[in-house]
Amino acid sequence: MPDITSLNALQDYFNSGLTQSYAFRKEQLKKLKTAILNHEQDLYDALHKDLKKSKEEVWVTETGMVITELNVAIKKLGKWMKPKRVSTNLLNLPSGSRIMNEPLGVVLIISPWNYPFNLLFNPLIGAIAAGNCVVLKPSEFAPATAVVMKKIIEDIFPKEYILYVQGDGAKVIPEMMSNFTFGHVFYTGSTVVGKIIYKMAADRLVPVTLELGGKSPCVVESDANIKVAARRIAMTKFSNAGQMCVAPDYLLVHESVKDSIIDSMKEIIGKFFTDKPEESYNYGKIINEKQFERISNYLKEGTIVHGGRTEKEKGYIEPTLLIDVTMNDSVMKDEIFGPVLPIISFSSTEEALAIIQQHPDPLSFYIYTSNTKKEKEWLKAVPAGGCCVNNSSWHLTNHNLPFGGRGFSGIGNYHGRYSFDTFSHKKAVMKTPTWFDPAIKYPPFKGKLKLFKWVIR
Repeated sequence: MPDITSLNALQDYFNSGLTQSYAFRKEQLKKLKTAILNHEQDLYDALHKDLKKSKEEVWVTETGMVITELNVAIKKLGKWMKPKRVSTNLLNLPSGSRIMNEPLGVVLIISPWNYPFNLLFNPLIGAIAAGNCVVLKPSEFAPATAVVMKKIIEDIFPKEYILYVQGDGAKVIPEMMSNFTFGHVFYTGSTVVGKIIYKMAADRLVPVTLELGGKSPCVVESDANIKVAARRIAMTKFSNAGQMCVAPDYLLVHESVKDSIIDSMKEIIGKFFTDKPEESYNYGKIINEKQFERISNYLKEGTIVHGGRTEKEKGYIEPTLLIDVTMNDSVMKDEIFGPVLPIISFSSTEEALAIIQQHPDPLSFYIYTSNTKKEKEWLKAVPAGGCCVNNSSWHLTNHNLPFGGRGFSGIGNYHGRYSFDTFSHKKAVMKTPTWFDPAIKYPPFKGKLKLFKWVIR
């Protein structure tokens, strides 16, 4: 746990101005990229140990995504940093106006265990690019990955610039936030903990980004391409053994295609993971016993139509399809965050919307349909952090799109330019020449109302 001296050292380093030049920021991003690539095999090994991820899954969802973000930041940093000129209103002519991107200071980034590398290093890129000093708090529940990340950070960055803090988050984070005023707090994790972080930040009026979760619904319409829908839903629902914040949480399937989607999902699960997913190269494990017990309890609800096998010692829960669940079941109240997929049929849009609205503002919403009119109606009807049409979850891999939630699923967004903006303050600057200084702007004002009404409108 860092003491206040360590945090003050970060503030002093930031106040020195060393982090703010274009050359410095770009150099740090390049050093970070090199260090990650040098530890590529270490990350493969660590993420397999923590979550049984394959090398291919690690590259697509962890290291590759971070390298892509780094490439974009390195290439576009100069453009992002450049002040933006904006027009000046009639009242202030002949002034010039611009918006400067100003770093926030010392920022705190708190990451979860499900994508321990991506969700710590991805926001770090934005914080570095924006010119900040950073405190990194990784999850203690992915210890092998935490060791590799610590080595990457501490080998290339001084502790007064990037400070890597380990330990029990429930103790470390309140200690830091109660004794030091951060410029920004960026948290990825559960809504329950997000609320606690938000309250602590509010005590010191610290701005926050909260990347939370929720029950992301997936609608399969009667006119959907069922084979394609089954592949794309299964791919992301059971990636990382379902431990993904943007995984489809439950399916709302038109009653006319319910049997078809179930049959297709069964077939696809077998093709993806064989009839023994516990031995599959492509299938992960549950992070720890606590999460295993929580997810296993969902298997007692509804009717299992596929899967349901578990092995506690291996952290294994088979990809499972559930039907006959009710809205009073815990599997339909909680964010599942595991390889259990409830399937509910609907006969009308209104019926489906009534279910979705019991958990408003999901992090993601997915709609499978071949009808453009239906697509537009669904996108308009369901407020969500982000959406995919005829796809699931992959929107977060496009750095040109902002990623984030709304309401209970989060506050703020990031990825690409949006990460830079999240860790920057938009400072308004107006420059006024001295050669033009009309007396009409100064007292006495009597008799000038008509002119003011003409100028200020």
